[in-house]
Amino acid sequence: MLPGALLIIPVILMYTAWSYYVFRGKVSGSEGYH
Repeated sequence: MLPGALLIIPVILMYTAWSYYVFRGKVSGSEGYH
């Protein structure tokens, strides 16, 4: 369980940060969400 978590957690964090970066770029481009 622990080795799997050590491999999965960094992937989830990187995917979340990447998706947030892409989403922020799209929103700030044409339509202001906030």
